[in-house]
Amino acid sequence: MSAKNTILVTGATGNVGRQVVSQLISARACTVRALTRNPAASRLPGEVDVRPGDLADPAALEAALEGVDAVFLMWPFRSAEPAATVVDAITRHAHRVVFLSSAAVQDGLAPEQQRHPVGQSHACIERLIERSGLTWSHLRPSTFAANTLWWADQIRTGEVVEGSYGAVSMALLHEADIAAVAVRALTEDSHDHAVHHLTGPEVLTQAEQVRTIGEVLGRPLHWQELSHEAARQRLLADDSFPDSFVDALLDGYADMLAAPSPTFTSTVETVTGTPARTYRQWVCDHAADFQ
Repeated sequence: MSAKNTILVTGATGNVGRQVVSQLISARACTVRALTRNPAASRLPGEVDVRPGDLADPAALEAALEGVDAVFLMWPFRSAEPAATVVDAITRHAHRVVFLSSAAVQDGLAPEQQRHPVGQSHACIERLIERSGLTWSHLRPSTFAANTLWWADQIRTGEVVEGSYGAVSMALLHEADIAAVAVRALTEDSHDHAVHHLTGPEVLTQAEQVRTIGEVLGRPLHWQELSHEAARQRLLADDSFPDSFVDALLDGYADMLAAPSPTFTSTVETVTGTPARTYRQWVCDHAADFQ
């Protein structure tokens, strides 16, 4: 892409979207446009063309897509129901889309055959994109390292993190690495029809994640195992955690515990030339969020 091209970033104020915006600006590869509900509170760099609205507002989306060449698509909804309208709008304006999908999508299965609700919805969107005629890339990230910010309140006030399934292993992924792959897919021509499976470079249990946070903070943090039901009640009582996601999360952990330990991929390094960041590096980058 030339410098005159314009890339629209949806979800631009989220963990990944903000990184995509920042890295596109650093690459000086394009004009960066961002779609956000509240431009005044977005805290995006001054050179970003910030547009008001979201994917649920067809008129705002159409306006934001005017003159756009490529789109980074972050899906904020629980279902794929609005996806046909969104993909149609993108197709009318842009020629390329990079979709932040999910590792829950299983290869070789139709959307209705996917075993996990997240996999079902994201597979539906993937199929719509693939049938749209757009140049496309799908990113299927493993567990976001940023999910461990759920423990921040417990860590600020004590030395114990309570939760269930502490033995569940994850290949945690730094949002900056997701964004780095997205930027390559948005600005290079070699990622058409690519499905990038992204993971961090190591596998850690939840208990090991807590211990790593403690080591970075210089504090002796420990995991305390709760029963499934006790953890469920704790999450339901947490106003910052969506009730609709509680059972999906805990049931997913139960499935993960019963499954083989996850493996990690070298995709981040293959695409960007730089190894994926470790979870310890992510904690160092976010240490202030736990203090």
